[in-house]
Order: sequence, then structure tokens, then C-alpha cells
Amino acid sequence: MDSISTELAQLLQQMGVQQSGLDITERIIIIAGILIIAFAADFFCRKVIVPIIKKITAKTQATWDDYLFNDEVLDNMCHLIPPIVLYVLLPFAFPKEPVTLTFILKLCEVYITAIAVRLLCAFLTSLYTISSEHKKLKNHPLKGVYQMLKLVVICVGVIIIISTLIDRDPMNILAGLGASAAILMLVFKDTIMGLVAGVQLSANDMLRPNDWIMMPKYGANGVVMEVTLTTVKVRNWDNTITTLPPYALVSDSFQNWRGMSESGGRRVMRSINIDMNTVRFCTPEEMKLFEEQDWMGDFQKTGPEEVNLYVFRHYLEAYLRRHPGVNTELTLMVRQLQPTPQGLPLELYFFSSNKNWVPYERLQAEVFDHVLAVLPRFGLRVFQSPAGTDLLRM
Repeated sequence: MDSISTELAQLLQQMGVQQSGLDITERIIIIAGILIIAFAADFFCRKVIVPIIKKITAKTQATWDDYLFNDEVLDNMCHLIPPIVLYVLLPFAFPKEPVTLTFILKLCEVYITAIAVRLLCAFLTSLYTISSEHKKLKNHPLKGVYQMLKLVVICVGVIIIISTLIDRDPMNILAGLGASAAILMLVFKDTIMGLVAGVQLSANDMLRPNDWIMMPKYGANGVVMEVTLTTVKVRNWDNTITTLPPYALVSDSFQNWRGMSESGGRRVMRSINIDMNTVRFCTPEEMKLFEEQDWMGDFQKTGPEEVNLYVFRHYLEAYLRRHPGVNTELTLMVRQLQPTPQGLPLELYFFSSNKNWVPYERLQAEVFDHVLAVLPRFGLRVFQSPAGTDLLRM
């Protein structure tokens, strides 16, 4: 800027304007001329340069330049032009008043620094928008990292502004802050821990936006909405919002259902208790009826007489394999569990093709409705504790 000021001083001297001995009229004219030049530069930037940049970015097929040169970035760039013009030209209006000139130039430097900080923050916001739509980066929680970068930019800007106002070297202020590092770490403890946790979550691919997580300790059971520097927002199934500190997801355990969402199905593992007194051999009439109903399929006999529970289990497996909502490529079985005083548990283990909550629950209900309805046809009965109506009937 000193070389520019020297060239402008020579130009003004050729025009007959001397820096020494300016009267009030000349000073007013020079100040007015400086303001007009600053306004003209701002007008030229907004009405000529900005539209040209927008036309160029609109013609390109890439989308990153549309985000990088958005309205906020271009507006802050235009805001930088007038104070820079004032900073360069104002010394000609105050040649013999160093105190006034120094005060005005400090104000210009402070304004330039503040606008530069705003410009860098807008630039970082644009970078975050670009990365959030990138195929390889959109599933990583990068918002906390960009928030930390913004915080660093703002802190540096504040230090530069303070050093400008008190005429001190910014490095001296940083040295003073280093002496109080313990206090700063205490003040920004959550921010620092959140940054470290965010890096761990992203590097280990532990959490992504739109993941379904469960963390009963904090009452979280829902979809991750946002991962920031200090909080993780989870929208629960009742539409309440639970906020978690990021470092809690690293220090404590949580359940992420992403693996289920990316797999071929959602597991169903439920059982009913069979009254063991109803387990018996099938009669020839029952076996003939089962064959007429086409319930046997590729049934393989195990002996001269078949147990009704064995036939029922075979029938259920065939029923599940024919069901359109069941993924037959994954594990599918009907098995017995350890008998209990409440009967013999018969467990159905299969996977639903549709992993969404409502269709998943609907499939479970549909399958077990059928199981309970068809059970008596095999001579079996569900075990349940006696109710009051059962005692009255007795």
C-alpha cells in the first residue's frame, strides 16, 4: 500500500494539490473525491464484477463454483473494496494531523479485519455445503470440524483487531494467551472435547447423519439429525429431540442400526409357548387332510408315525418361505427352545424384506395371527395362564 500511496501522491502533485498546507476547502474536496472513488469502486464491483462472476459460474456444469461464489461470499468481497480505498487515499486528506489520521486508519483496519473474518467464515460455510453433497464426504459428520475452523478464524481476527487498537504485535498477545492456556482450556473444554470426539467419530465411521442409534442412558432412540462441535441431535420416534455431547458417544457405548439398514432384511425373532400336553402323533386321517390341503409340500417322513409338532414346524417353514414379505436368502428357521413351566417355546427366526418400522411390525403381526389361527388344526394348543373366565368355566 505504501507504493500505491507514493504514486498517488505524485499524481496529486502533478494536478497541483500538495500534501502540505491544505486549507479546509481543499480538504473537503479531497475527502469528497475519496468517498466518490470508494463508492464508485463498490458500485463497479457490485454491478459489473459480481454479475460477470455469476454468469461464468452459471455456465459451468460443476456445482461447486455455485456454492463457492454464492451471494454471501460475493457480498463480503464487495464490502472489502471501500475500506481499502479509504485506507489508501485518506493520508492525502490529513497530511499534518497524524493523530486524526492514525485513528481513522485504525478504524479502517478494524473494519477490513472484521469483513475479512466474515468472508472467510462464508467461504468455510460454502466448503461445508460442497462437502455435505459430495458422495464420499456427505456421510461423515464434518460440521463440527468446520465450526472449529470458524472458531479459529474468529479468534485470530479478534486478536488482530485488539493488536491494532492497542498498537501491539499480535504475537505478543498470543504469547500472553499462552500463559493463560489452562484457563482457556477450562473455558473451551466442551469445544475441545467435542472436536476430538468428532474426529474420532468421523475417522472410525462410527456415526453418520440419518443413522438410527440407541443410547438408553441418555434417552436417545431415533435418527441422528445433526452432528456439531458440541452436540449431537437425535430425533426420537415420538418426535422429541435428544441432545448428546459428542464425547459421550466415544466414552460410552451406543447401538447403531446402520448395519441392519444396509443389510438385506430386519430380523424377526419371536416365540409362542406350546402346551406340551397337546404334543402327540398324528392320526392317518390328519395326515390325509394335511396332504389334501397341500400343507405338506416337500415334507419328508421320519417314521411310520409323525408328531404333530414336527409337521407344524415344517408347515411354518414352508409358509414363511412362500410369504412375499420374508427375505428367504437370509437365515430362516422354526426351532424349539428349552422347555419351561409355561410350556414349550416355539421360536420363529426370519428376516423381513422391508426394514421400515410400520411394515416390519405389520409383517410380525400377520405371521403370528396366522400361527395362532392354524395351530388348532394340528391338534396343538397355546399355553397361557388361566384367566378368570377359565376358572368360572371349570
